Amino acid sequence: MQVPARFEYERAQSVSHALALLDRHGPESRVIAGGHSLLPMMKLRLARPEVLIDINDLAELSFLGVEGDELVVGALVRHAQLLADPTVGRFFPIFHDAERVIADPVVRNRGTVGGSLCQADPSEDLSAAFAAVRATAVIQGPDGEREVPIREFHRGPYETAVEPGELLTRLRVPLRPGAGSAYEKVERRVGDWPVAAAGAQLRLDGGVIAEAGIGLTAVGAEHFAAPGAEEYLTGRAPGEEAFAEAGRIAAEDCNPQADQRGPVAYKRHLAGELVRRVLTRAAGRAAGRAGDRQAGE
Repeated sequence: MQVPARFEYERAQSVSHALALLDRHGPESRVIAGGHSLLPMMKLRLARPEVLIDINDLAELSFLGVEGDELVVGALVRHAQLLADPTVGRFFPIFHDAERVIADPVVRNRGTVGGSLCQADPSEDLSAAFAAVRATAVIQGPDGEREVPIREFHRGPYETAVEPGELLTRLRVPLRPGAGSAYEKVERRVGDWPVAAAGAQLRLDGGVIAEAGIGLTAVGAEHFAAPGAEEYLTGRAPGEEAFAEAGRIAAEDCNPQADQRGPVAYKRHLAGELVRRVLTRAAGRAAGRAGDRQAGE
């Protein structure tokens, strides 16, 4: 039987209490929420924290809703909550697309958005989705809050901008009128880590692409994004030819690694094809939202 090394346990009552506990116990302490990433690593003794700080009681980190011109997603929002929320589906269908293919209902009921992003696994689905919509991470520490663009949040495999003694508290996602988004992945079996996956958000204005966001995961895309393909699309009319070329650019800019899920050439092909598909779906959804607005005028 695999069991973790000995550890102590503390239960935080507020964000300030959690930060005080992190300060008291130092760098050998770890925060736990859903635990679906940390606990298996502890059982394998790949992680050996001396203290676990449970933040599940911090209701202030569970907020999900629109504030002003942004969607705010608390770090403790569960995957199932993000999937079920109609406002999220209306403004950001990319999140519903992604959540439907993350693991299974058991994991989605307990796993958290913040935990997934802070794990920083190179194959994490939500990292690509949040990169596509250009979210901002809000991090709180002893000296107050600071904001980090999500494309600067992930510094490498299993490494983020959250420093020792800090907490990711929420994500802020700007609402973009006229935008549509989508996410798609290829997996070996349902709920598995992706062989490759892509997300996209397009904002149309006057029949052209005013803004493009593309996220990629499991294919070695720096910061889970494809800026070269985004730049190519900006100012162009949406269409099959433009989306295929954007996919080619994105595939060339990523750096997939051969493993049990497939060789490099196969993963690069998937990256390009998935980018083309999600751009097509995002454009269709953007056109649909524009039609809905015109019908309501």
